[in-house]
Amino acid sequence: MSATNTLDTNKTLTLRFGTPIQRMSDHEFFEFCQANPELRIERTSDGDLIIMSPTGGNTGRRNFMLIGQFNIWVDQNGTGVGFDSSTGFILPNRAERAPDLSWVRNERWEALTEEERNVFPPLCPDFVAELHSPSDSLATLQNKMQEYIDNGAQLGWLIDPIAKNVYIYQPGEVTTCLDEPDTVSGDPVLPSFILNLQKIWQ
Repeated sequence: MSATNTLDTNKTLTLRFGTPIQRMSDHEFFEFCQANPELRIERTSDGDLIIMSPTGGNTGRRNFMLIGQFNIWVDQNGTGVGFDSSTGFILPNRAERAPDLSWVRNERWEALTEEERNVFPPLCPDFVAELHSPSDSLATLQNKMQEYIDNGAQLGWLIDPIAKNVYIYQPGEVTTCLDEPDTVSGDPVLPSFILNLQKIWQ
């Protein structure tokens, strides 16, 4: 199997495989990721592998606060399952993505077999959130958010602590950008969930 690679200015390495026949199967890709647990790896719909650098301290701190707030709502609401950034999902277009935060309705999660739950679940989450870090390309994240929506996500938030903006993605809707909001509401997909952004902006 041969591949070409490209290192971009945002500290990600993209491995491009020459022909479709060289593409890893979902099982092979999962095993590859398990054999390299120190790497953050995603896969595009074309089969290219994207290897990303670990996040810095501020991004990790912000993601911790994001997950902490969301976990409280998940426990209280009880209608779905939450996931952190270590969880990869195989989208309908065969890309594998690992959002910084995601949520799947109980009925969709419970419809998966135990085997499907133990590997990269073959579905697109109902809700996804991505945090823009200094090592990320904003344009790349925006394309990724649209990919989530195109593959079935009902709500997506791209949180940009650098510019203090939140981009909101929904099916059939024009993307909206909130400028320095103190909070953002998840209604109606995440009923009564309100994310407090003030500490994330710090």
